[in-house]
Amino acid sequence: MAREAGPLRILIVEDDDGDAMMIREALETVTTPATLHRVPDGEEALAYLRDAVGRPAERPDVILLDLNMPRMDGRETLVELKRDPRLKAIPVIILTTSDDIRDVTQMYQEHANAFVTKPMDFDALEAVVRQIRQFYEHVAVLP
Repeated sequence: MAREAGPLRILIVEDDDGDAMMIREALETVTTPATLHRVPDGEEALAYLRDAVGRPAERPDVILLDLNMPRMDGRETLVELKRDPRLKAIPVIILTTSDDIRDVTQMYQEHANAFVTKPMDFDALEAVVRQIRQFYEHVAVLP
């Protein structure tokens, strides 16, 4: 079943307030509205997602997942997401400062849909996040 028309729903899983704010600002620079929700770690992401399963209007279309977070990091979160038959079809983009090839390889082996290293300056980050959003809004067909 394809997603209903309307604003793209994006879940940002990011513990760093500054990074989360920059990602949010980058996503909001596009004139088309998006529905953004942010949680600070994997445990809260899984709780939010499992709760949203019964409410399709709250289920995200795309997840932007940081790797290095307290409590449950992005690596563990991705494994749990892809194990859950109700959640595994949601595209997960790893958006992290890591460029370690071991992280890249592991995340693709765990079925990440993309691995993107966060640029350090806002303009570059904005361009990357806008490209991700553009792809999932206008190119990809989402479940």
